[in-house]
Amino acid sequence: MTGATIDHMISVTILIAALTIALLTYSSMFATAVEYDRNRQVANKAIDVINTICLSPGNPTNWGTTNTSLLGFGLNDPNVGGYALSPYSIMRLATSNSSGGNSLVYYPKTGLYYNNLSANYGHGVFAPTGDLVNYADAAELLGINGTYGFGIDIAPTLDVDVTPVTGLGHLAFNVEVSGSGLPLSGATLNYHLFDVNDLVVTPYSDVAQTNSSGQQLIEFETIDEDDAFSFTVYADLGGITGVGYYTKNTCGTDRQFVIPLITNYTSGEVILAHAWDIFEDDSLHAEVQIKATFFILTSNFMFQEYDLEFTPANLNYGEGKPYYTTNVPASEVGLLVITYRKSTNEVGTVILPWGVGTLGVSAKFDSGIAPSGYDFVATELRQVTIDGVSYQVKVSTWKLGS
Repeated sequence: MTGATIDHMISVTILIAALTIALLTYSSMFATAVEYDRNRQVANKAIDVINTICLSPGNPTNWGTTNTSLLGFGLNDPNVGGYALSPYSIMRLATSNSSGGNSLVYYPKTGLYYNNLSANYGHGVFAPTGDLVNYADAAELLGINGTYGFGIDIAPTLDVDVTPVTGLGHLAFNVEVSGSGLPLSGATLNYHLFDVNDLVVTPYSDVAQTNSSGQQLIEFETIDEDDAFSFTVYADLGGITGVGYYTKNTCGTDRQFVIPLITNYTSGEVILAHAWDIFEDDSLHAEVQIKATFFILTSNFMFQEYDLEFTPANLNYGEGKPYYTTNVPASEVGLLVITYRKSTNEVGTVILPWGVGTLGVSAKFDSGIAPSGYDFVATELRQVTIDGVSYQVKVSTWKLGS
């Protein structure tokens, strides 16, 4: 009898152990299945989000060129279709600053805050925050507000680096083109120089090609290397196009004296503001004379001058001093070239790209909170074009909550 009892207890113990192991295994399998299903949902949502962003223009379809309210979110260019993004819709995103600078500036003469899409010297896209689409609005329009988090990175496919070459006695640049870290030989270079003399912009254009190391020296033998200028180059290889640029003034400070502020997308109205009123930097304490010229970017990456009928004007700073406005052709992508003169031989230029692709401007659109604290983040990539310039769009998506 005692032996039978011991055998029974051993059998029960083994059964309990077996059941425990089975339950633990099942629990682990169940947890793995749940995690897999949730990760699959996140991955599918990333595909949905990037397809909506890249293939839908939103509602209304022309929201990037108007000041109307947005009813549906999407960045597709309705005039091109396919994997092409609207250069204007991106200008209306409340983006994070791609170059790490301050994204918001305040202009007291209008009482408005402006978002800076690009803080690179001499080039900027400043738009009033009240006209921008913020992250919360986009999440709600995408139907994922409170359920999924997302982030959008829009960056040029090619790297086009422009470096001035000094000591030659004339203006020269070294242009280097690379893709995924590799030099691109045989790339066609359509380059444009806006030379600034007094307030007059003299454009120079030509074509070159990169050598076996992906580089090319571009020289302007009749132009002094100490001139103020803005230089832009479009590199193309096999239909993949990138942009590089460089700007210089002769005013003795790295700060620009004039800040262009977009005020109306429908009419293309732009304010030309004195930089001191925004940054209150003592190095900007000077009246300047200004002039504005617009150059339309053509389909073959050439520029055509558009007459703005802008009369040179004196721009001062401080309370009661005026700002000036001009209107660019809102339906045309191009560059608004603003020249200014501080005094004799002290001149500079500021460029406002009308359409982000004209200067290959990057954009980062997210909540400002990194997704690193989440277990699973799905990413999707698409190759697109903006104004004919090649870009890569990356969308990151993650599940919110437990």
